[in-house]
Amino acid sequence: TQRSRMRLLVSGGGTGGHVYPILAVLRYLDEQNKSSQEICYVGNASGIEAKLATQAGLPFREITTASFHGAAPWAIPSRLSRLGRGTAQCVGIVDEFLPQAVLATGGYVCAPPILAAWIRKVPSVIYLPDVMPGLAVRTLGRCATVVAVSFPRSTGFFAPGKAVVTGYPVRKELFQIDKTASRAKLGLKQGEKTLLVLGGSQGAHSINLAVGAILEDLLDVCQIVHISGQADASWLRSRRDELPSAQAERYAVHPYLHEEIIDALAAADLALARAGAATTGEFPAVGLPSILVPYPHAGRHQELNADHMVDNNAAVKLADADLEKGVLRDTILGLLTDDVRLESLAEGARRLAQPSAAQRIADLLREIARPNQPTQRGSS
Repeated sequence: TQRSRMRLLVSGGGTGGHVYPILAVLRYLDEQNKSSQEICYVGNASGIEAKLATQAGLPFREITTASFHGAAPWAIPSRLSRLGRGTAQCVGIVDEFLPQAVLATGGYVCAPPILAAWIRKVPSVIYLPDVMPGLAVRTLGRCATVVAVSFPRSTGFFAPGKAVVTGYPVRKELFQIDKTASRAKLGLKQGEKTLLVLGGSQGAHSINLAVGAILEDLLDVCQIVHISGQADASWLRSRRDELPSAQAERYAVHPYLHEEIIDALAAADLALARAGAATTGEFPAVGLPSILVPYPHAGRHQELNADHMVDNNAAVKLADADLEKGVLRDTILGLLTDDVRLESLAEGARRLAQPSAAQRIADLLREIARPNQPTQRGSS
């Protein structure tokens, strides 16, 4: 049954792991309603959200944002001023756009739209992709109508009845992969063990350094797709040029992959990655075993994400400090040469997949949305 489209104010930023879930929910709504939603995407114009929203064809409006993570005491007043300015901007956007609901994910970037929704009494959903919420989401959860979480254990961070377990929304193509076709698209050899190295949209320097130091050993047993981030792409390509030709052709370096990341995930037998939010949703969707190296300066977020995967026999966890001790080489080679262990991890990952997550969040939005008609401005 075709449903009426919705008018939504959305925000999600900081990493692709915060933006892609929103895009997955919006796409689900479009396909169910057979018509595009009315969307206004707000966020940091210099962040990855502006690029991804624009690529998805969504109207994007810049707002002022402020992060308080690691801020010195004397910086707090200016950050509060920026937060106030961003919230005022969002109140103006709400008054102009008259959304039926607000959907936000991420941390500090979603503070202004959620606060504006609370001020103007617009229902809102915050989506938490990580196991543990940061200070921003824990605080904003009190203002939101409902908090959607990926994991049952995350509900304990919020007031009773506030959080609903939905899972992590991913692009539906991740559930429709074809390893042979994906390897062909990326120019990879069929029948060869394939390692995917990625560190998120910004790359992971310590992982890049560690992999660069052991390329010869790795390329003897596998081909590698390395998503390096822009900063390290040049020297890694120079490193490739130093390899014997037979190994160099087995090593592909990409600063970043957008739509092609689906083929990279599908083509791989093993991934080496940070433990950002996307890994807990995308790796299970494709049944991809992984070695997770939590970023040591991300608080406990990535540690808990990695622990969730390890506890469910979907991944192996290494400390960032272990990268300098030769542990990485032995771990990668040990897994790639043990088909039984690799398949066990793949099966553990597949059990964590949540193919209905986008639908669950879409249903929450429908449940809380204001009527589909112009609404009087609220008052503060």
